[in-house]
Amino acid sequence: MTVQPVVVELQTSGRGMSQTVSVENTFTNALPVELRVEDLTFGPEGLTGTGQDSGDLLVFPPQALIQPGQTQTFRIQYVGEPAIARSKHYYVTVAQLPVQLPEGQSAIQILYNFRVLTSIAPPNTQSALRVASAEIARDAAGRPAPAVTFRNDSVAHGYLSQGRLRIVQRDSGGREVFRRVIPGPELQQTIGLGLVGAGQTRRIVIPVALPVEGGEIEADFTAERRR
Repeated sequence: MTVQPVVVELQTSGRGMSQTVSVENTFTNALPVELRVEDLTFGPEGLTGTGQDSGDLLVFPPQALIQPGQTQTFRIQYVGEPAIARSKHYYVTVAQLPVQLPEGQSAIQILYNFRVLTSIAPPNTQSALRVASAEIARDAAGRPAPAVTFRNDSVAHGYLSQGRLRIVQRDSGGREVFRRVIPGPELQQTIGLGLVGAGQTRRIVIPVALPVEGGEIEADFTAERRR
């Protein structure tokens, strides 16, 4: 099955309180699905599930049986407190349900789950993403790569993929040996959405191979205002 979109931005009031998510059944058999909501919290490793559903989100319909080749639309609506102090985040999981097999028949059922990240920011707020520090680290292949720590001092969450990052490396003598500007779409391809929560700090190793060992890294981030 396919699920679109997988990132949903809602508002605490008005027309932006709800958005639809489409689930297409690309299987040859009917697809039973259920939508489950889980509150999220920010920790040292980023977003983590709480295992709880506060009831802030209403999903309709909560279950559906989607026929082969058909698409079902689900509505996600925020029904929580309108005056929130800072951004809230949730996973809406589109879970494929097991089916009853004919009597005497056994098989292994592989069930698919898709998580839709749903976020709500306080009204009339903007994120305040900035670079807190930058250093030289190692990428997955062991090559020198820039590690950038981002800070968001706002009560609203922000996405690094909605901006651009400039990286400059200077060698031990202060000579510039590397410069690159990474636009938002490229950031999304390499590090994902780059969600930084309200009042949160996040360190990310940018998968860009630096030309030399040592020296110093300079980085700055410019956000694009979209809200």
